[in-house]
Amino acid sequence: MTDTNTTIHIPNPQAPTPLEAARLTGGARPEDIESLRMQAAIYVYEVPVRIWHWLNAAAITVLIVTGFLIGSPPPTIEIAEATQQFTFGYIRFAHFAAGMVLTVAFLGRIYFAFIGNRHSRQLFYLPFWRLRWWKELFFELRWYAFLEKEPKKYIGHNPLAHFAMFTFITLGMTFMIFTGFALYAEGAGQDSIYYWAFGWIIDLVQNTQRLHTLHHLGMWAITIFAIIHIYAAIREDIMSRQSMITTIISGWRTFKDDRIE
Repeated sequence: MTDTNTTIHIPNPQAPTPLEAARLTGGARPEDIESLRMQAAIYVYEVPVRIWHWLNAAAITVLIVTGFLIGSPPPTIEIAEATQQFTFGYIRFAHFAAGMVLTVAFLGRIYFAFIGNRHSRQLFYLPFWRLRWWKELFFELRWYAFLEKEPKKYIGHNPLAHFAMFTFITLGMTFMIFTGFALYAEGAGQDSIYYWAFGWIIDLVQNTQRLHTLHHLGMWAITIFAIIHIYAAIREDIMSRQSMITTIISGWRTFKDDRIE
């Protein structure tokens, strides 16, 4: 009897195209699919992307902690006499330094999107013109809400993660960088390069108190996103049919079963 079972590990010209959802949403190239017919893993995240991810996570953590203390300082810090301590100065320095590291790393990440592989560019656009992408996004919403019995396979980000990353990282981080440097420009003075580059934002929002509030709200939005992001990564590493956390460490996406979709 002829074995009619199809897998993604053994070439079979009669097998249907694997990962149809990923292909139709623009997340899988023909060479990715051909590679899946021969092996159980695909190299997705290159070294610069992985370094940026963890450096970005560290910078955001420092920015959130120090930003919270700057916005809501403790009533007292009984370390030493006021003339003998510089605690809040160190907190502000850590915030400014982390902000500049995050900015330089983000600029480097934008540059790598032009020279890296296809998946390195996924962070900077949404294929909103693809009807199938929207269908898959709502499928993922149902999956995360426990309304679907089984998830689908994706090579890069699934459409819902793609939407979240673009909204909170690409757009959200850009917003935080611009508003943060505008606030820094206020302290640097009107004759500084920071005020020349970002002073227009202060004029746009009319006063720096409002700018502080917007920047502070942005911090909470990214904090909430980070919590959900960590939860989703752990959840999908356990419940989905492909690797998650190990992928952003090694760069390789591995699959947990041989089914083609």
